[in-house]
Amino acid sequence: MASTNRFDAIVIGSGVSGGFAAKELTEKGLRVLMLDRGFMVEHGEGYRYDGTPAYEVPARNIMPKPLIKSDYFIAKHGYISPSNQAFYNNDRLNPYATDEGDKFYWIRPAAVGGKSIIWGRWCFRWSPADFEANKRDGIDGDWPIRYDDLAPWYSYVEKYIGVSGSRENLPYLPDSEFQPPMPMNVAEKWLKPRLEAQFPGRKLIHARLSNMTEDKPDQNRTKCQFRNQCSNGCSFGAYFSTQAVTLPAARATGRLTLRSDAVVTNLEYDASRKLVTGVRFVDAKTGQAETVRANLIFLCASAMASTQILLNSRPAGSDRSYFDRSGTLGRYVMDHIFRVGIKGEIPGMEEFIEYGRRPGGVYIPRFRNLGDGEDVGFKRGYGYQGGARREVAPPVGFGASMKHGMRKYGGWKFEMGAFGECLPYKDNRVSLHPNKVDRFGVPLARFDVRFRDNELKMMADARAQGEAMLKAAGLQNVTSEEKEHVPGDAIHEMGGARMGVDPHASVLNRWSQAHDATNLYVTDGAQMASISCINPSLTFMALTARAVDHAVKRTKAV
Repeated sequence: MASTNRFDAIVIGSGVSGGFAAKELTEKGLRVLMLDRGFMVEHGEGYRYDGTPAYEVPARNIMPKPLIKSDYFIAKHGYISPSNQAFYNNDRLNPYATDEGDKFYWIRPAAVGGKSIIWGRWCFRWSPADFEANKRDGIDGDWPIRYDDLAPWYSYVEKYIGVSGSRENLPYLPDSEFQPPMPMNVAEKWLKPRLEAQFPGRKLIHARLSNMTEDKPDQNRTKCQFRNQCSNGCSFGAYFSTQAVTLPAARATGRLTLRSDAVVTNLEYDASRKLVTGVRFVDAKTGQAETVRANLIFLCASAMASTQILLNSRPAGSDRSYFDRSGTLGRYVMDHIFRVGIKGEIPGMEEFIEYGRRPGGVYIPRFRNLGDGEDVGFKRGYGYQGGARREVAPPVGFGASMKHGMRKYGGWKFEMGAFGECLPYKDNRVSLHPNKVDRFGVPLARFDVRFRDNELKMMADARAQGEAMLKAAGLQNVTSEEKEHVPGDAIHEMGGARMGVDPHASVLNRWSQAHDATNLYVTDGAQMASISCINPSLTFMALTARAVDHAVKRTKAV
C-alpha cells in the first residue's frame, strides 16, 4: 500500500475490543483512525442521567407500557430504561431480519463505546478446559490456541482495567489479578457454608467484576460508589468502559482520530496481494460515502456486525465474500442460554439491611462435566449469577399509615439465574438478506440460529439443581421458572468468523488474523470457536491485546 496513507491503522468499532485495540496501537506508535457507527458520548458529560434519582427521570425511569407494547423491539428485550435508552440502537431505524418462525434478539448499542457503556461487567477468565472443549468432545472447530497462550494477556488486561474478586484456586475458573472483592452481604454469608456443605465440590463465591474497589489515580478513576447505576454511565470511571479507560489513553498519545456516526459497509480487497486496501463507510448524518486506507485493519464492530461487514465485502455481482474461502463465514453463531431463574426466602436476620447498592452479587461456578466421568445427558455446563437482597415493603392503604409502612423492609430473598453454554452448530448462521437493505444500502443481517436439545437439557438440569441447592441450604418457599430461550437474548453472541488452524475450515488464524488478508485482524466475539458458559468480554480484550502485539511486531519485521 502507499506509504502516504494518513493512518497506519484503522479500528472499526469502539467497544471493549475496539477501545483496547486503539489504546494498544497508538501506544505502540501507530497513527490510528477509529470508526464507529454510534453517536459521540464523552466520558462524564455524555451521561445525561448519571446520579439522577428515578423520580427525576421521565416516567420515573420505567419504560411506558404503550412503548413496550409497540413494535419497538428494544423496549421489549433490550434491558433498557428511559435513563439509558439513548445508548441503545433504534430497531425501527436500523432493522435486521429473521427467517419466518425463527427468533433472534440482536440487542445493539447506538453510541461510541458500544456495549462497554451498558454491559453487565462480570469478568471471568476462561479455563484450560474451555479451550480444549471442542477437541475433547469431538466437535468440529478445535481452538488453535490454549489457555497458556492467553494467560499473560489476561493478566495484562486485568491489571490495567481493574477487576474485583476473590482468589478461589478453582481449576475450572482460574483466578485473575484481583482487587479486593465486593463483600457478600449477611444473607449471602449465611447461605455460602450451608450450600457448600450440602453439595461438596460446589462453591458460592464473590462476583468477579470490572467494578473497581480501589482507586486508579493514574487513570483518573475512582472506586465504585455502590450506587448501582452503571447502565447510565459512570462519571467516576469505576467500571471499565472505553470512555473512561481506553479512549483517554489512546487520545493521550496524540495519535488517535475518532469518527463517530461512521457506518462501515464493507472492506475493499486486493486478492492478488491478499490485503485489505480500504474501508468504506457512510456518514450517518450526511449520507456521504467515503473510503479510507491504512496498512492495518482491526475489525471490532461486535460479533454479528463484524460478520455482516465481512459478508458484504465481496466482488461486484458475487454472493461470496472475499474472506469465505472456507465456507464457514457467518456460521457457528452462538449465544448463552440463560432464561432459568430460581429464588427463595432466607429466614431471619431481619435486623440487618445492606449498606449501599452493590452492582454485583455472587456466583456459583460450573460443576457439570468437569472430567469426573459423570453422565448428565448433555455436553458442557452452566453457572449461576445471583444475590440476596431485602426490598422495601410495597404500599398498602393510603395516608400516614401507608407512608409509615413503606419505611419497613421485607425479609431476605435470594435469586439466581443460570447461564449455559451453546455448542457450535454449523447451521446456526447469519447471512445477508437477498433483497432487503438498510438505509445505507447494506443488505440486512438475517439470522437463522436456534438452541438445540443439548442446551434445553442443560437448562432443565440447571433448574432442577438450582431448586435442590436452595432447598437443601435451608431457604423457604423456593420456586423456579423457565422462560422462552431465544438466541441473542443474553447479548453474548459469538462466532461467525471463527479462528482455527485450517484455512479451509476457519476464517481467522491463531492470532485473530484473517487467513485471506494478512493485514486484517478480527478481535471481537466473531472469532470465537466456542463460548464457555461464562461472560466473554475479558477474553475479547485479552485476545485483542495479544493480536495487536502480533500485528505490530509483524509490521515492524517487514
